[in-house]
Amino acid sequence: MSRPAISVEGIGKCYQISHQAARAPSFRDAVTQSVRSWFDRRPDGKDAGRATREDFWALQDVSFEVGKGEIVGILGRNGAGKSTLLKILSRITEPSTGRARVRGRLASLLEVGTGFHFELTGRENIYLNGSILGMKKAEIDRKFDEIIAFAEVDRFLDTQVKHYSSGMFVRLAFAVAAHLETQILIIDEVLAVGDVGFQNKCLGRIEDVTKQGRTVLFVSHNVPAVQNLCTRCILLERGRMTMDGDPEAVLLAYSQQMGGVLGAEESLDHHPGRTTDSRPCMRRVRISGRGVSESFIRMGDEVSIAIEFESPETLTDVFCRAYVKNSMGMPIFGFDTDVIPPEVPSRPFRNGRLECRAERIPLMPGTYTLDLYFGSHRMVFDTIHSACQFEIHPADVFGTGRLPQPVAGSVYWPGSWEVSIDPSTDDQLVGTAARGDQT
Repeated sequence: MSRPAISVEGIGKCYQISHQAARAPSFRDAVTQSVRSWFDRRPDGKDAGRATREDFWALQDVSFEVGKGEIVGILGRNGAGKSTLLKILSRITEPSTGRARVRGRLASLLEVGTGFHFELTGRENIYLNGSILGMKKAEIDRKFDEIIAFAEVDRFLDTQVKHYSSGMFVRLAFAVAAHLETQILIIDEVLAVGDVGFQNKCLGRIEDVTKQGRTVLFVSHNVPAVQNLCTRCILLERGRMTMDGDPEAVLLAYSQQMGGVLGAEESLDHHPGRTTDSRPCMRRVRISGRGVSESFIRMGDEVSIAIEFESPETLTDVFCRAYVKNSMGMPIFGFDTDVIPPEVPSRPFRNGRLECRAERIPLMPGTYTLDLYFGSHRMVFDTIHSACQFEIHPADVFGTGRLPQPVAGSVYWPGSWEVSIDPSTDDQLVGTAARGDQT
C-alpha cells in the first residue's frame, strides 16, 4: 500500500493577538483610569486592567490524509483557517501543535505574483519568479514559450511589469506558477482575480494538471469549480475540520454554513418592493427545491413557488404572474396563470395558497429574484418587485461529469451534437495516408 502524499496529524496553530485599551474620552476620565490602574496593580507589578494579549487558535486538532493523485477541495468561510493550513503544508509557517508530512515536490500558488520585481521586464521576471518557485533555468527555458502563450503578453515581454495592467500582471504570474513540474500542487483562491475568460483558462490549466495524476489541494469559493474538479472536499469551521467526504454533501453543508439558504421564504406584509398603487393581497412567498434538500436548489431540480394570499374582497378566481430576473435585473422567464390556468374552488374565497411547480428549473448557478403580480379576472391588485431572492447551485445536469460554463448565460438547455463527414473527402485522405505509408 502506497503512502499518502500528504499526512496531517493533529495540526494546530495559535497566534497572539493584542487589544489596545480604549482611550479616555476626557481629561477627567484619563485621570480616573490612571488612579484605578494604580490600585488594580497585581503583586507582580503588572497592570491587571490592561490584559492586552489573547491566544487565538486559527487551527485546532486538524487531521486528514490525501492520497497520491487525489484532488481535494478545502472549503470554509473567511477566517476558517484554510490559508493557515496551506501555509503550514507549504512550510511558510510552523504549526503550534501536531505535524504535517508532504511526500513529493510541492508547488504553492498561495498569492499570485509573489517574487515579482516591478522594475524588471516580463521576461526577466519569468526567470526570477521561476527560480524563486524552484524551477531550474533549463526548465524555464523549456517552458518559456508555453508560459508566454498562456499569459498572452508577448507584445509586452520586454516592458517593465510596473507598466502592466493588473490583468496582464496576474496572467503572467499565474502562467509561471502553473507550469511548475511538481507532484503536489496547492492552490489558494487564485481564481478570485482576473476576468471571466482568464478564470476559465486557469480552470482549464488546473484540470490538465489533475489529469496528469498530480495531487492537488484546491481552496476556492468558486462552487462550480470545486464541484467540477474535486473528488473529495474538506470543510473547516472556526479552525476545526467539521466534514470530510463527498463534494456534494460537503458543498451542501458549506452553503448552509455561509447562510446561503438557496430556497427562500419572505414575508410580504410590509415589503419595500410593493408598488404604491397596490392593494396588498400577498402575505408570504416561499421558493423551495425538491432535490437533496428543500433549502438547496440545484440546476435541474424541481422547484416550487408558493404564495399565501389574503384578499380584501371576495374572489372567484386567481390571476398571478411570477417573473424570474437575474442579478442584473433582466427578466429571464416567467410563470403565468393566464397561460396555464389553475384549478380554483367552486365557491367564493378570500384567502388561500397558490403554488406553481416547475419540473426542471433551467437556470445556471447564480442569484435570482422574483417579481410577483397577483389579482383576479386578469386584473392586477398587488405588485411586488424583487419579492424574494434565491440562489441556484451547480449540478451535473447532463450526466457527463462536466458543468455548463457560466459565460453561456443565465439559462442552460439540453442539446445533442452529431458529427458528419464528406465521404469523398474522407476517401482522398485515406488514399493520401496510404501513399505516405508507402514512401
